[in-house]
Amino acid sequence: MKFKALIAATLALGLAAPAFAADDKYSIGYDIYFGGNSWSVQLAKEFEAEAERHADEVDVTYVESELKVDKQVSNIEDLVTQGVDAIITTPISPTALIPVLKKAQAKGIKVILLASKIASDDYDVLVTVDDVDFGKASAEWLADALDGKGKIIALNGIAGISVSDDRWAGAQEVFSEYPDIEIIATADASWDYAQAKVAVSNLLAANPEIDGVWSQGGAMTLGAIDAFEAAQRPLVPMTGEDNNGYLKRWAALKDSGFDSVGAAKPTWLGSESLLIALKLLNGEEVEKDIIFPVPTITAENLDEYVRDDLSDSFWTNTRLSDDQVKATFEN
Repeated sequence: MKFKALIAATLALGLAAPAFAADDKYSIGYDIYFGGNSWSVQLAKEFEAEAERHADEVDVTYVESELKVDKQVSNIEDLVTQGVDAIITTPISPTALIPVLKKAQAKGIKVILLASKIASDDYDVLVTVDDVDFGKASAEWLADALDGKGKIIALNGIAGISVSDDRWAGAQEVFSEYPDIEIIATADASWDYAQAKVAVSNLLAANPEIDGVWSQGGAMTLGAIDAFEAAQRPLVPMTGEDNNGYLKRWAALKDSGFDSVGAAKPTWLGSESLLIALKLLNGEEVEKDIIFPVPTITAENLDEYVRDDLSDSFWTNTRLSDDQVKATFEN
């Protein structure tokens, strides 16, 4: 056990704390679950920036799982073997990590789940937003924009990841209340521009009438817009996220009648996960499930979020400085 962890445990027992060693730090294992899109890159950068702000308190061991379940399990196994004080991970599978996370907890390692859930309570804290509410918020906006009727298509993320499944479950719950809204097709497009553009192009070719697009966001809504324009089809109401490139396009199209909503899963959750880990390690009481509300961007507040001076890859709900954003995305 690290010296500061020993202090926390001692204080929790009501005993006097031992003398403090100034150079002792908590050992944190941070799993970069994926680096294949700008949201996941910024999530990790938010954590790194927070770790730099607490460099006198933490030493971080970084591992990268590359969206591979077996690699994530192996990485967590390695962190457990190293005997870190806390592990912060974004589960790729809701079940695969459960055995190794049980092992971590059995060794007294704090387990913090970041932005994604597992199908058990074998963790200390979950830090996220309610993805069901995310899906509901965008679905309610789209149903209202269509006056409760019309044919829509849905773009989901990666099947099997709790984030994508929960968002779609929330959307379906809303759409079930509108009998005149017909979901004519769904596609898993991995929150990716290219996959979404191909999927929507194919759906446009097969369906002469599409009145709306429910998209989980990422770069998928941009792909949908470009597919509509390439097919010379009028743009329809679409849902999106807080990606700066998308917000720029929305702002550019606003005067021509295009409207949208940007539900958000803030990348500052990466920063928050470290702050929560430190509270746990210092013996503070922390809720097991820390679920933040879903920020929402509308036509009324769009100008407060869009940043023409920053990269399209930037996500606007952030704790990063402009210089940190530029260092991340403009090199």
